[in-house]
Amino acid sequence: MKYPGCTGTDPVPLSRRELLMRSGGLGGVALSWLLAQDRPAAAAASERTGALLSPHFPARAKYVIQIFLCGGVSHVDTFDYKPELIRSHGKPLTGKGPVDTFFAQPGNLMKSPWEFRRRGESGLWVSDLLPHLGKCADLLTVVRSMVSKSNNHTPATFMMNSGFTMNGFPSMGSWVSYGLGTDNRDLPTFVVLPDPRQLPAGGAINWTAGFLPAAHQGVTFRSKGDPILDLFPAGKTVEHTERASRELLAQIDREFTQRSGDDSVLSARLRSYELAARMQTSVPDAVNLERESPATRELYGLNGTVTAGFGRNCLLARRLVERGVRFVQLFHGGAFGSPRINWDAHEDLQANHSQEAASMDRPVAALLQDLKQRGMLDEGLVLWTTEFGRTPFTQGLNKPGRDHHQHAFTCWMAGAGLRPGIAFGESDEVGYAVGRDPVTTYDLHATVLHLLGLDHKRLTYYHNGIQRRLTDVHGHLVEGLLA
Repeated sequence: MKYPGCTGTDPVPLSRRELLMRSGGLGGVALSWLLAQDRPAAAAASERTGALLSPHFPARAKYVIQIFLCGGVSHVDTFDYKPELIRSHGKPLTGKGPVDTFFAQPGNLMKSPWEFRRRGESGLWVSDLLPHLGKCADLLTVVRSMVSKSNNHTPATFMMNSGFTMNGFPSMGSWVSYGLGTDNRDLPTFVVLPDPRQLPAGGAINWTAGFLPAAHQGVTFRSKGDPILDLFPAGKTVEHTERASRELLAQIDREFTQRSGDDSVLSARLRSYELAARMQTSVPDAVNLERESPATRELYGLNGTVTAGFGRNCLLARRLVERGVRFVQLFHGGAFGSPRINWDAHEDLQANHSQEAASMDRPVAALLQDLKQRGMLDEGLVLWTTEFGRTPFTQGLNKPGRDHHQHAFTCWMAGAGLRPGIAFGESDEVGYAVGRDPVTTYDLHATVLHLLGLDHKRLTYYHNGIQRRLTDVHGHLVEGLLA
């Protein structure tokens, strides 16, 4: 069969492999192999695919930037001021029943190494560990009564990102992609920006689409070098050859569809390849930070050795949502082990948190300020999350570190539809347990979806006999956070 565009005048005949690889870089994979691999799953697939593409009710926000701090940020050293820790410094914790710790090494209560101050017109308490975020206090909606189901890093991270302590469930970004789609057909709906220093533990499992269609998987942009590997062909291409190759693949796709019928799994794959082709022109523009003014680059700390890496990610996040990307997830902190590149402050809290805050504080504050001055914070959400907090006492006697703690910790939000400059809920006098208005991960997710115009009970996907949802069978809207 003669396919359109094949003139026979190309300088070098193309092999089958070259044809596929030249036809779109990332999208130019071996289509026949994909069909062979996907046919069993496609034949068994019966659930609806694709995005809902419209909210359940009018939305207050149209995008989300989620900043996830790996390792467990200490709430009592950042946003949850506890004068009782100063008064009881060096004493054992009493009156709380059996003390629950991850490593079973409870020490004595330890005051924060940093001073707390009231910040902004709101008077929100923020420690000196985060001076730049302290200046943004009036933009923050702080939740001081978060609780988790696990004090183990990996299950707790899955919990915060997907609503389940087990891996393989769709992440929040995938659910938002499924529910709303994108405002820019030339960029992914859900983009992930890992810490430039290291990938988080588990890598891509943290932003998986799980049982949702593959099109809703998070797309990773690299912080160094090419933002996406294999986006462009390895060698130069002749324009009419590449055009003919695309036309050939499109015709093969149409013929296969005519023979086999509508296949939702294959359709999702083909859409991702079409997106990859469009990204060849959209991505270089989106990631070109040189187009930003010197003042903006300075604001994000791109000229600083410590802040440059995460600063680039924060600035890139703004550029992506500005171009219609629905959900951007930034990871601050990497996998566990030595050297420690995360917030897991077992041995020395002051040294660890000082190191991590130095690269995070200024860029995140710059992101908030930049979004605010552009009028973009009123139409989107910024989330600052971590998997759990840290114990108000030391890990071991006479030691300067804190252990994992899921019974009380802090996250914050900023943006559309929220009450700014407030602290919701509270932990007890030393930050060990929630004292008022506990907020689960389910509740946080339900509230985020609500602000996007999505009812967490109605955003479902039928899988394996169950109507699955981000919030499982739990969760309620935290109305106290809403304006």
